[in-house]
Parts: sequence; C-alpha cells; structure tokens
Amino acid sequence: MKVKNILVSQPEPQHEKSPYFTLANKYKLNIDFRPFIQVDRVSLKEFRQQRINFLDFTAVILTSRTAVDNYFSIAKDLRLSIPTTMRYFCMSESIAYYLQTYIVYRKRKIFYGNGKIEDLLPAMKKFEKDKYILPVSDKHKQDISRFLRKNKLSFKKAVLYKTIAADLTDMDLSKYDTLLFFSPSGVRSLMKNFPDFKQEDTLIGAFGPSTAKAVKEEGLRLDIKAPLVNAPSMTMALEDYIKKQAKAKKAKV
Repeated sequence: MKVKNILVSQPEPQHEKSPYFTLANKYKLNIDFRPFIQVDRVSLKEFRQQRINFLDFTAVILTSRTAVDNYFSIAKDLRLSIPTTMRYFCMSESIAYYLQTYIVYRKRKIFYGNGKIEDLLPAMKKFEKDKYILPVSDKHKQDISRFLRKNKLSFKKAVLYKTIAADLTDMDLSKYDTLLFFSPSGVRSLMKNFPDFKQEDTLIGAFGPSTAKAVKEEGLRLDIKAPLVNAPSMTMALEDYIKKQAKAKKAKV
C-alpha cells in the first residue's frame, strides 16, 4: 500500500522546520493537517460545581499549553489573582516558556521536565508540603494521578476543559491513503463524523498505546505504530514504513 496523500489529525505545525515538511519534501508527499478534536473550556458553573478554589493550592502541574490557557482563563473570569508565590511544574520546557504569556518568568518558581511526570519528582520532593492542583480534560489518563499518589504528594484534579469531536463532515476522506491519529478521541471523532467509513486500503497510524487500542476497538486495522524504539516519533515511524514498502517493492522486481 503506497503512501502519497496523508491526513494528520492535528493542527498544522507553525515551524517551517517541522519533520512533517521535511518528510514531505524528501518523499514527494502531500500532507494535510486537520484537528479531529476541539477543546472547549468548562463554564464557570461547571467549574464551581467541583468545589475547587485555586487559592487553596500552592503549586500547579501543567501538562500542556491547553492546560495553561484554561487555568488562567478561569482564574481571570473568577477575578482571582494568582499569587506570585505559586509554583509551576511543567511537563516540558516549551510549556514552561509558554507561561510567559501570563506571568513573569522566574526560575525559582518554574520547574520543567522532558515530557514525563517522573522528571519533576526531584523538584517536587523539595516542596513536599505543597498542595498541587492538576488541570485536566474531562477525558484524561490516570497515570499522573497514580504517580502523585504513589509518591504521597497532596493534589486535586480540576476538570477545566472538555475534548469533543470536531465537525469534519466537509472533508473528503477518499483523497487520502493514510490517516494519522494521536489520541483515542481523534479515532472516535473519525467514526462519529463518518459512521460508514470503510478502511479497505487506507493506512492508519496511531501514536501511543491508548490510541492504538482505540483503533482496534473500532474494528480498524493498525498499519503504522509509534512510538517504537527505532521510531520514537510519528514522522519517524511513517518514514520507516515508507522505506520498508520501497524495499519490498524493489525485492519483487
């Protein structure tokens, strides 16, 4: 099955050096980007029903830019002034720098890891008495909560935003031979928008075990899987698939 026209179920990268663009140029691919899910902030009424007060916490764990945006959006609408003593624990450096959109960046109160909650443990251990708030989506994984409980850290989850299926009914999926997914919600959005979707020769790629599981649960065939030891990113997994297909084609000649 040839890879030529690809649909990535995420927003288009803003950086011109994105590996997707590099891959497209290298193999003469047509790559389109379209988010399959959208994120909506919860209403103030929905937030208040959780009986959570941001000011009861001394630290916040931020797993994404979306979490950052919604945390400060709700604080603003509630007319809350987040104290300058608040500590921010970010999953990555990019999230930490994104905080500058809302606060003055100070190294003494902002900590970041390399994409894993485990990276933040040494810093968290320095502030064991902190009370952490963890902004999450209505559909979220439990691994961070389990980690915090295991390490006996005081925390509370706050559902600040919802993940829902985007409206994709204007799209013509038949244009694409490859669909790439990055979350179970994206897979469910495909089936909600196109309930009569038949995979047939369409290739499907999934990033992460939960996404791969969702593909199979929908009765679809998983052709490209990431991350792998030799392909930690989706673009690397896609390139590996292309190389294997070219090699197999060459062997038949």
